[in-house]
Amino acid sequence: MPPHVTHYHPPLLPRLSPHPRPKHLKQGKVGMKFIKKKIILVLLFILCTASIFRLLNISIFAQFSLSLPSAALIHHSYNSQPPLTRNSISTKGTGPTLKETRFILDLFSRLAPCNVLVFGSANQYSSIASMNSGGATVFLEDYLDSRSTSTSITRPNNTRVHKIMYSTRASEAYQLLRDARGNPECLPESQTSRCSLAMTNLPGEVYDTMWDVVVVDGPDGGGPYSPGRMASIYTAGVLARRGNSNSNSSSHVVVHDVDRMIEKWFSWEFLCEENLVSSKGRFWHFRIGKKTNATTFCTP
Repeated sequence: MPPHVTHYHPPLLPRLSPHPRPKHLKQGKVGMKFIKKKIILVLLFILCTASIFRLLNISIFAQFSLSLPSAALIHHSYNSQPPLTRNSISTKGTGPTLKETRFILDLFSRLAPCNVLVFGSANQYSSIASMNSGGATVFLEDYLDSRSTSTSITRPNNTRVHKIMYSTRASEAYQLLRDARGNPECLPESQTSRCSLAMTNLPGEVYDTMWDVVVVDGPDGGGPYSPGRMASIYTAGVLARRGNSNSNSSSHVVVHDVDRMIEKWFSWEFLCEENLVSSKGRFWHFRIGKKTNATTFCTP
């Protein structure tokens, strides 16, 4: 028999655990996580604050633009502009460009001779008076020099120039528009001195004449303290609805600088989109038929 062999079993060794991480390393890792979270929170706070300020700025700007129209931001002088001719090209201010000049002169070449009323500079629109031989041409210029004693000038070719003082300011445009909308005294047939847009200082011939064409390129509307064209556009709408020298046709109203807010607002309000027949550059051309006992300017 083989000898009995006793198998050797080595003693069980204790299971070795990985070396424990030093305590200061654990604390450093926790600190880094906390710093990262803190940085993220700060960045989120900055972004939210910037967004809130942006929204507040937009809201404040929108409210400001209603009280002070952006139409009155560019200053210019009508008296310094050259006469309107086919070769005149304006590179400064708001004078008519070449295509706008051709547009207005082509319109008058089809209508002349006729009765023409111009809110604007007689020097700038002298070509219209020359073309309108046999008709009547009246200019209403912005009257700035209080020392001058001459407020009316008669020129050849049945042309008259009147100096007009305006009592409005461009910065009042929004309030004037609101007042006119709610005042029955401002309706076409009811227009009286109790309307804030009524011009009570115009020469008698302005309201006594049936105008075929009314041009609105004045008074100065280039700054918040300038007169603005609120009253002149409103008056053009009133006069056009009274008819013209030819009862079988409509009156024409041409407004310049319609890229500006005041000219655009008041043209839509008192000349009406439904009457807009053409445009060129910053000119809008409206054709308005005679209306008696009109209760509104535009069709509801």
